[in-house]
Amino acid sequence: MMKTWTTATIVFLADFFVKGYLNSQFSFQSIPIIKNIFHITLVHNQGAAFGILQKSSTFLIYVSIAFIFLFLFFMKKENKKTTFFLISGGLILGGALSNLWDRLYLGYVVDYIDLRVWPVFNISDSCITTGAIFLLWDSYRDQKKIKLQKQENRF
Repeated sequence: MMKTWTTATIVFLADFFVKGYLNSQFSFQSIPIIKNIFHITLVHNQGAAFGILQKSSTFLIYVSIAFIFLFLFFMKKENKKTTFFLISGGLILGGALSNLWDRLYLGYVVDYIDLRVWPVFNISDSCITTGAIFLLWDSYRDQKKIKLQKQENRF
């Protein structure tokens, strides 16, 4: 699990420092990096993904804590040692911890990546999504291996 915690720490710290810098330097501004495509737009999101459940911080804190514990249980139960699996888990864990930190200490999540065609998000959100996609892919590969082994055992 060392790779998981190392990845989670890197994600947490990267997002923490970016959020801190942007919060202190660019409060409520939108800075075009690539005009009309990619902007840095500081948003204080008091809800969940896509802005749902606005002003439900207490509920979202409890859900986040429950998710983190359930996810740690899942990681332990799976007991997989592949680097891909462990880093994927670290991406999810680091992102979840970073957004939980924001909710606990700020009362909102700082979002800043603005692609203009999608709600504003942050590094943590990207890592959670990427980690989940990687875990799904890893599970698919495992199922494919099991299916191939069953076919080989029949012959």
